[in-house]
Amino acid sequence: MNVQLQLQNQVVVPPVIDAPPSKSAAHRLLIPAALAHEETLIRCAGTSDDIQRTADCLTQMGAQITRLADGETFCVKPIRLPQGLCHLHVGESGSTLRFLLPVLGALGIQAHIHMCGRLPQRPLEPLAGELTRHGMTLSFIQPDVLSVSGKLSAGTYTLDGSVSSQFISGLLFALPLLKEESRLQITGKVESLPYIQMTLNALAQFGVRPASSETGFTVFPTPYVTQKHYEVEGDYSGAAFMLCAGALHPAGVCVRGLDPASPQGDRKILQILRDLGAEVRQENGLTHVHPAPLHGISLDVSHIPDLMPVLAVVTATARGETRFYNAGRLRLKESDRLAACAGLLHTLGIRTEESEDSLLVYGASLQSGVCDGCSDHRMVMSAALACLVIDRPLTVTTAQAVSKSYPAFFDDLRKFGVCVTPLS
Repeated sequence: MNVQLQLQNQVVVPPVIDAPPSKSAAHRLLIPAALAHEETLIRCAGTSDDIQRTADCLTQMGAQITRLADGETFCVKPIRLPQGLCHLHVGESGSTLRFLLPVLGALGIQAHIHMCGRLPQRPLEPLAGELTRHGMTLSFIQPDVLSVSGKLSAGTYTLDGSVSSQFISGLLFALPLLKEESRLQITGKVESLPYIQMTLNALAQFGVRPASSETGFTVFPTPYVTQKHYEVEGDYSGAAFMLCAGALHPAGVCVRGLDPASPQGDRKILQILRDLGAEVRQENGLTHVHPAPLHGISLDVSHIPDLMPVLAVVTATARGETRFYNAGRLRLKESDRLAACAGLLHTLGIRTEESEDSLLVYGASLQSGVCDGCSDHRMVMSAALACLVIDRPLTVTTAQAVSKSYPAFFDDLRKFGVCVTPLS
């Protein structure tokens, strides 16, 4: 589906928007809940394709996960091991795949994992090699179907931390299920550190506490113990689009449901917007962003790669130059996001310089065009925000991709006075 976007209504009061639920937090609560020994209730105000993929896969693995009548609470009954082969449809969710792959081995579940989009091409090494070395068998029986069997043994696991923090999180979920302690050694520069901390926080909420050191973790055999009730916090990664909209739209924005003390790495969006020149404050459970003259900055995105696409659009409107660096891992996402950002800004009339792991953006006035959403939720939403500063209709392709993380995105964009017209 393509959409045409045009800012039409003159909104003067900042729209109040509820932050979408954090899919990063939801994954990290659903998995331990399914591994515990008693029922758990998880309040998640809203959902997305990725969250539902994890819930559905855990159900196929033997858990019972349903929504209560309020429509906002997951009831999770723990896994009872299935008999025979199970089929897990992970869609495009890299988190679902990489978190559950080691858990399947720890539980000894045989499965066929079905993937969509670019996910089959995204890296599984060195995780796959370590799982194979410790007792699992992994093989692609079709280009988009991974066959998994065998049972993990305890021992020393070694991962290069520069590839994906999700590999580390997956093993941290799985290793407590083994009968002996294991060692997880991490080499190289660790990317996306805040996401590993989110995993450790979630594990601690279920009584699992790996011992950390400068080189990794020691993980002890530990039962998952539920506290019965949990709540999925608001998502800074998703809310970043509305926060950035507030920095572009004359009325600003007010976002509800973001925890000022959240461990989410993408909470850094608030400081980045301040550094760019926007007015930002948090009070009484609300996050306010108001526009002000923006100027270019230099930004290391190694720990916050998901913020780069939307910030690329925001900084395209800023005075001067903005340099995004340590951005090479963006090439391994749902699209090659580094190239996609350069292509999007070119469509919008902005000059850029792209290297293997950086992007230089020269701020100027944006022009209208047909923006390629690349079937990538973050690229679609980033492109859409350009309509806030363009006085002509803007077209964005593959707009349906927003369902992966933020199904209500276009409804929330309408609150800024944007007319959203489906084209096909």
